[in-house]
Amino acid sequence: MNDAALAAAGTVLARWRQDPHALVQILRETQALTHWLPRPLLAHIARALGLTSAQVEGVAGFYRFFHTRPSGRVRVLFSDNITDRMLGSEALLARLCARLGVAPGETDAAGRFSVDRCSCTGLCDQGPALLVDHHHVVTRLDASRVDALADLLLAEAPPDAWPAEWFRVDDGVQRADVLLQGLAADAPALAGVLRRAPQALLDDVAQSRLRGRGGAGFPAARKWQACRDAPGPLRCVVCNADEGEPGTFKDRVLLSAHADAVFDGMTVAARAVGAQQGFVYLRGEYRYLLPQLEAVLARRRAQGLLGRDAGGVAGFDFDIAIHVGAGAYVCGEESALIESLEGRRGTPRIRPPFPVQAGYLGRPTVVNNVETFCAVAHIARRGGAWWAGIGTAESSGTKIHSVSGDCARPGLYEYPLGTTIARILEDCGAPRAQAVQVGGPSGACVPASEFGRAIAFEDVPSAGAFMVFDGSRDLFEVARHFARFFAHESCGLCTPCRVGTELVVRRLDKLAHARGAGRGSAFDIERLHELDTLLHGGTHCGLGASACNPLRDTLAHFGRAYVQRSTADHFEPDVDLDAELSSARRVTGRTDAGAHLHTEQTP
Repeated sequence: MNDAALAAAGTVLARWRQDPHALVQILRETQALTHWLPRPLLAHIARALGLTSAQVEGVAGFYRFFHTRPSGRVRVLFSDNITDRMLGSEALLARLCARLGVAPGETDAAGRFSVDRCSCTGLCDQGPALLVDHHHVVTRLDASRVDALADLLLAEAPPDAWPAEWFRVDDGVQRADVLLQGLAADAPALAGVLRRAPQALLDDVAQSRLRGRGGAGFPAARKWQACRDAPGPLRCVVCNADEGEPGTFKDRVLLSAHADAVFDGMTVAARAVGAQQGFVYLRGEYRYLLPQLEAVLARRRAQGLLGRDAGGVAGFDFDIAIHVGAGAYVCGEESALIESLEGRRGTPRIRPPFPVQAGYLGRPTVVNNVETFCAVAHIARRGGAWWAGIGTAESSGTKIHSVSGDCARPGLYEYPLGTTIARILEDCGAPRAQAVQVGGPSGACVPASEFGRAIAFEDVPSAGAFMVFDGSRDLFEVARHFARFFAHESCGLCTPCRVGTELVVRRLDKLAHARGAGRGSAFDIERLHELDTLLHGGTHCGLGASACNPLRDTLAHFGRAYVQRSTADHFEPDVDLDAELSSARRVTGRTDAGAHLHTEQTP
């Protein structure tokens, strides 16, 4: 640590007024100036915030975008979602590393650059893609672009000097309905909406039968009413923009093209529940959207839509701040998200109490996702009955799908709930699909025999991802890739998830290397079923509970992909894995199944 690093940290600490709850933001902004976070610098930040070094180091070690060891001055991270791999990302990663003379995960000897992988970047419709310093994204990678990138890195050209075309991100809207068409030009102004009684706004949402679009589908009005009825003078509204479910990119487009509608929905929610403070939790991979979103907020403050007497309503003092994440899928779970907002590791809380009872800083807090708040903006203008008239009897409104994979026209497709999978496949140009992963890895793998099923809460619910796999894809390898994702993203809080997800990976890796070697067995498949049962019923949050969903579905519908990697007469138990499994089973005290990780829950 040198004087320049101390000065950088001092500037950041002053900007955040030495607020320990802003620790994640302080570490993020400091690292942007110092490139990495050495222990003496972390100790200095701890002293300034009145925290222990262990607390600060624990946070710095939790998020994958923080670096506590020297890293390249320019960090290149290839998106490692399955759809990027299907487009050749691994070959492009190897090509770049060969040109630079480094291995994945390594920094060159001069400290100029490092190359590695990261989870899905939310750019599946224009991949392969990569992140640069968590501030820039490069889309549509190919061999020529990778070669040019290698030359620029070797020449130490800063990202700001790279071709602007590389950073182009398209919205990719293929079919727009209510939300993606945007608010009508003649829609009532927000100020007029806010003058209505808070309970009237809440009643409109109840009449609409709007259910949260984050995965679990909890009724929005019930959540809001619980927050409004909770004791305490201060309340918060949080927009969960941590769109970390692989294959999902709808919120990216809503934030880019319809930010005002999202902020309108948050403001309506604040008025309905009596909240004074709002946050947008923006995933770290979308850091490049921050300047644009801050500009929209500044304009809204100048228009009187935020701040003191927001919307011209006396006594309604509501404003919104943006918190940028630092790379942790588990923060999509609402209580983990709140922990991160408060400057801590993003580990899910024990519930009850639920966030609507005691959320951010102990205050009653509503957490909904981007699409939910965008829907609220429309419902507030057109009424609950209008929204309830779209969709099905149990699933009202529309749903935006992030379509990627083996299709001719990837992008965003918005349909009324109740639309069949077959209709979406026809529209996106996927006549040879053998399966669709609906809702991301924690969702459902639907085989071709079930394409007549509908996307709806009463049939196939979805958080938004729609990944298409044609007959050339090995669904075993798809499930294996998803298993690695869950093992990597486990927060490590509970043993069943921490150990169980790793055991699933090891067992699948054994089967993957068994073909032709005689090492696989029916025992391995039986053990995978046992691990599925353990994880689904014994983990602390939805991550572990949903980690085996791809495994369960592919075993059920594409079992041949597993059987061909095993021999019924071969039995090769792994004693060390058996011991770890028994240990995980002994510490499991819960029997209730978890829910989809990116959920919106309340009592």
